[in-house]
Amino acid sequence: MEILNQINGLLTEYVGPFGPVIAIGFLGLIMVLLTLPALLQKREDPLDKLNRTSRASNHAKAGQQLRENSGAADKLAKYSDFLEPKDEEEYSASRLKLIQAGYRSKNAVRMFHFAQFALGSILLLVGLVYVIYASATGDPTTQTMIMASLGPGIVGYMAPKYWVNRRQTQRQEEITNGFPDSLDMMLVCVEAGQSLDQSIIRVAEEIRAGYPALADEFDLVAHEMKAGKDKTNVLRDMSERAGVQDVTSFVTVLIQSQQFGTSIAEALRVYASEMRDKRVMRAEEKANTLPTKMTLATMMLTVPPLLIILIGPSVYGIAETLSGSNF
Repeated sequence: MEILNQINGLLTEYVGPFGPVIAIGFLGLIMVLLTLPALLQKREDPLDKLNRTSRASNHAKAGQQLRENSGAADKLAKYSDFLEPKDEEEYSASRLKLIQAGYRSKNAVRMFHFAQFALGSILLLVGLVYVIYASATGDPTTQTMIMASLGPGIVGYMAPKYWVNRRQTQRQEEITNGFPDSLDMMLVCVEAGQSLDQSIIRVAEEIRAGYPALADEFDLVAHEMKAGKDKTNVLRDMSERAGVQDVTSFVTVLIQSQQFGTSIAEALRVYASEMRDKRVMRAEEKANTLPTKMTLATMMLTVPPLLIILIGPSVYGIAETLSGSNF
């Protein structure tokens, strides 16, 4: 007990009144980080072990070795139960969000949650170190200590989510801006005698310089059609990956044109015209919002100089008159 009292006294003297609490929290966080890999380590399934040892053919052994090498390449695979959501709907939503942001790898969800956990933990430790240093050199308030310790951790945890949301917004905006031009090119290709599959490949090649995200989507659609996947499912998957209302409407038009046997060229002509009109409307909408946005800046930059010019001489004359009468 005397040793604990001495340690408590030293912490209170050098760190402050919250020194013991900060020390206990710091030690607890270190212990959690040290024991977490051991707790999350997966045990090998006995059935998998039995199947691996019972295989006698060289082809099966080579396949097993290939799977082991691919698992070894993914260092975070053994932490998938901790890093990936357990709920299937939540996992699908996270997966779709990352795909719409441009991250299509199979371990994108795992890497996203690992980035949140790693950045949150590292910045939380940085905040605790800063709090200990501030307590040793000064006397900060309780609110300042809490904000300095928890604030960096919260920022580190939310930073990957902010980055993914920003990437998703930028990618959807790029697809929206380039979609009318791609429809015009596709209409020209179809009217020239090419099939829809060939026109999609040609459009992907032409628009890659200006709209790479949309070109990637068209390339993926072309590859899936070549692989023999149903065209309806391919187009619906494209609308889900893009997450843009214009693409969803376009996919609906193509599916209906295919089901009812109408001309794809006519459907493309009508829809491309609507997309051009819609793009003009979006430009006009942004132009109409400019006066409202410029009102505040105009008032801040013009009203103060105007008041100085108009009222300044009068204020100076009144001040001179008052100073002369007092004298």
